[in-house]
Amino acid sequence: MQRRDFLLDATRAGAGIALCGSASIRPAAAETASFAGLRDRFFTQALRLNPVVCTYLGGDGWSDDLAAMNGRLRDYRPAALASEIASYREIRNTLQRIDPGNLSDHDRIDAEVLRAELEFMLHQVADLRYQQRAVDTYVAEPFRGVDWQMQQMTPSGPTLGTEQEWRLVVERVRAVPGYLAVARANLSAGKTDGNVADGRMIERDGVTGSLSNAEYFARTLPAQAARLLGTRGFSSDILGQLAGAGRAAADAFNGFADFLKSTFTDRTDRFAAGEREYEWRVRNNLRDPRTAQQLYEYGAKQVALYKERLYEAAAAVARDSSRSLRFGAADRDVSVRAVMDSLAKDSPRDDRELLQWYVDTGRRAVQYGRDQHLFDVPVDYRLDVVETPPVLRSTIDAAYYPAPPFKKTGVGRFYLTPTGNDPAALALNNRASVADTAIHEGFPGHDWHYKYMTEHAAEIANIRWLTPGAVEDSSSMWQDSMAAEGWGLYAEELMSEAAAGRPYGFYSPAEYLYELQGQLLRAVRVRVDVGLHTGRMTFAEAVDYFTANHDFLPGACARASRDASAKAVCETAERAIYRYSKWPTQAITYNLGKNAIVELREAFRRTRGANYSAREFHERFMRMGTIPVGYFRDLFLEGAAGA
Repeated sequence: MQRRDFLLDATRAGAGIALCGSASIRPAAAETASFAGLRDRFFTQALRLNPVVCTYLGGDGWSDDLAAMNGRLRDYRPAALASEIASYREIRNTLQRIDPGNLSDHDRIDAEVLRAELEFMLHQVADLRYQQRAVDTYVAEPFRGVDWQMQQMTPSGPTLGTEQEWRLVVERVRAVPGYLAVARANLSAGKTDGNVADGRMIERDGVTGSLSNAEYFARTLPAQAARLLGTRGFSSDILGQLAGAGRAAADAFNGFADFLKSTFTDRTDRFAAGEREYEWRVRNNLRDPRTAQQLYEYGAKQVALYKERLYEAAAAVARDSSRSLRFGAADRDVSVRAVMDSLAKDSPRDDRELLQWYVDTGRRAVQYGRDQHLFDVPVDYRLDVVETPPVLRSTIDAAYYPAPPFKKTGVGRFYLTPTGNDPAALALNNRASVADTAIHEGFPGHDWHYKYMTEHAAEIANIRWLTPGAVEDSSSMWQDSMAAEGWGLYAEELMSEAAAGRPYGFYSPAEYLYELQGQLLRAVRVRVDVGLHTGRMTFAEAVDYFTANHDFLPGACARASRDASAKAVCETAERAIYRYSKWPTQAITYNLGKNAIVELREAFRRTRGANYSAREFHERFMRMGTIPVGYFRDLFLEGAAGA
């Protein structure tokens, strides 16, 4: 299916009327046509240059000409990157010659989005030469490309995928050895230039991730393909080719792990982005004008705010269970921990039961959303929860990957990382703690958000779907995270708003306690992420801050060797801090994005007055796509006034 008609003037004009009323400016036809062509050219080029991003978005649904990208990996050779840089500069120069005053309201937004994306890519490839240290990108992209290909294959009875779709999988797997050879050359050049990845990334994503990939391509993928291919006429040939390509890819990943171990023996901390770089990313990528110091102080205030709310909720849970606990300043951290330890006793027997709890909670949340008229939920809406693939488990506890927006095939995946049936880890996923995560990743969080946007994709410009740099690793721009993760956190808080007979909204009192801990977590992330990347915190200090302010267990890591609960808390904190250390500014997008949505909603409510509708606000917001509120706030409110 071709989707170029997404950006036909008639469609965009219709969206503009709905959002902007009479405030829209009539564009100069030639200027608008020029910009639309430039926007489409950049979008199509971005998908050609980034084949895994193309697969993620379902680029072959946008244009049949992009189908071949599903058999490729990104070309990181120096000559290819030089050509890429030249192209970005040419597009930027052309954009600068377009008068924004001659563009429609929505095209002016898109022009700003395009400018920011171009600036990021030029900065990433030309200035930072990030390809010299992108260890996690090199390891993750091949797996993700293949996994997303299979996620969106054409159903065929009990089997999955057409012959051509499977042949493209074989092509992509065959590309892995050459891809990793280029990665080696780039990383070696980075070592020569002193542009080296952090030691933890080399060990965890690089060495451990490569060994997981070797297992995946040698064994897991062929077995998975055999189940999905069935006994069709072309199956035997595909399986034979895939087995050979998989063995070669596995050998390449094993060799890559050995290369990393022998080449990068100095594991010095190299994660900090630096204050200047951090502030540039906040302004350009996230559309937020605050300085690092302002964000650092803001993070502390948000932590204090949610800790106070959590103390109150914990005291209420203690009273309901007739527990006598003190919540004065000297005792409240210990008492919160006691309440959580008590709730942890209601933990799942094993990972299978934990998965089922998430499924059941998701169904309950959908019904609540219908009952409260927060959304118009179709009767056939469903939420799938599956175990996280091993290669992604080093930094994921739970995550969501949407179906491709430009295709009709594929389903969104809510990944939940199994604990290995570890009792202490299962206790951290007790029954009361499940609801908050189920809402964030499922309904009305990511799963609902992306399904709604995909249903209304004709109203969302193509570049508003892009994830420049990568989909989700240290090469990513994270522009989309302000809207996507901001919405996920907003969904958590939305479901806690009081309703008739329900003081905590959807949640029970114990579930509400964990909802507040979820809000607190994202506040802690602001403080920690700024601290890590601007030199205000060491890695160890960030871990201790996390265990003290999120888990109410100060010094957990110091007690880990003799206390199983402290060990589980410490390991979770270290995994979280490692994630933040390699993804500068991603961790702050949850809280910043959520509060931007809340502020926009309250301004929209004031503008609409008696005509305010939560459903109307939510639907209008989601139809703006995955870009920060800073791009469209004024237009959004003008549309509310004119509606």
